[in-house]
Amino acid sequence: MAKSVFYSFHYEQDVHRVQLIRNINALAGQPLLNPQEWEQVRRRGSQAIKEWIHDEMAYKKAVIVLIGRYTATRPWVIYEIEKAWADKRPMLGIRIHGLSSLGSVDIAGSDPFARSEGVGSIPIFDPTTRDWSGKIDSKATYKRLCDNLENWSSQGVSKRSW
Repeated sequence: MAKSVFYSFHYEQDVHRVQLIRNINALAGQPLLNPQEWEQVRRRGSQAIKEWIHDEMAYKKAVIVLIGRYTATRPWVIYEIEKAWADKRPMLGIRIHGLSSLGSVDIAGSDPFARSEGVGSIPIFDPTTRDWSGKIDSKATYKRLCDNLENWSSQGVSKRSW
């Protein structure tokens, strides 16, 4: 059985890229909410969102932050990072801007771990592959991600107990 992980990401911007990652089937992640389901949770307020995060993260072995262009600016991503750190869950980041979303790639986003309160140094892996002209090759990026996702997922770090 695949390792069970919690994926943290910016829904509106990166849901198509995240679906590509889920299709790799190397890891078992939480179910992706469709826009209507997310809106139902969101309408119930901050506490409902926190409860959804807690429930989905509860039995996961690790947290993988899928880093797109705007991920570091999303308050719920920062909340998920801080919760995972407090819970001492292994965590890592993977850059996904080089994957195709409806036919286009994006630019790299900033490090969301650096914006999170009290979180230590977290490894960030970048499968982005460029062609001979320097342009992002989304197919080669996806292949590199497929080839490395399972290995990278075992390299997360967690908060230490002192």
